[in-house]
Amino acid sequence: MSKTETLPGIHTVATLLDRQPERVQSLWLEQNKKNPRVDALINQAQSLGIAAQPVQRDKLDRICEGSQHQGIAAVCLATPLLDEFDLLQQVEQSDKPVLLLVLDEVSDPQNLGAILRTADAAGVDALLMPQRNSAPLTPAAHKIASGGSITVPIVRTTNLVRHLEALKKLGVWLVGADGESGQTLYSANLALATALVMGAEGQGLRRLTRETCDHLCALPMSGVVESLNVSTASALFLYEAVRQRQN
Repeated sequence: MSKTETLPGIHTVATLLDRQPERVQSLWLEQNKKNPRVDALINQAQSLGIAAQPVQRDKLDRICEGSQHQGIAAVCLATPLLDEFDLLQQVEQSDKPVLLLVLDEVSDPQNLGAILRTADAAGVDALLMPQRNSAPLTPAAHKIASGGSITVPIVRTTNLVRHLEALKKLGVWLVGADGESGQTLYSANLALATALVMGAEGQGLRRLTRETCDHLCALPMSGVVESLNVSTASALFLYEAVRQRQN
């Protein structure tokens, strides 16, 4: 039997109905709540043959595991993952320098959701993370991603370092975030085919991951704060890449 998951939130459901309606099995709606944006999604779902079921607020809260659902959620087939070998093929065949994002055991679903939202905005080609010790795509992660968990291809690899080595052989430069590096982010050439490698909350990059990177870069820190949240750091790294690619 195929696995299902719950995707809450108006923008997330809208993106799902627009991009991947074949995944949607049904909609759950907060009973007696009126919202023109939700009504429009109900009409869109009905035109696609998707049923919408009203439920009490407390039940919808439980279904969405307490995330901010805005009165609507979609029950759908689990998020399809991109095969790691398909990713290598896409990189090899790409007619432009790819921009990949790698999360080395980032474990907080809310961080994952925020990163996916930024990755969508920055035009990331794929997000790569290990199968083990990585954040799951919870309803909260989907809600925070605001559609990014639908639009950004996700790869969960069984061996991150081996996969990074394979990317290097295809000409992808691995740029790791490391607060101890003497090189700042702004000195790195991110206009080339690049995979930005971000470390886990607290511990940063693991040793083997760090050693696999071609370059290690730090964000300049002028205040008393020693480091930034991984979702914030990811956004800064991604948008420096965007800036350089627009020149």
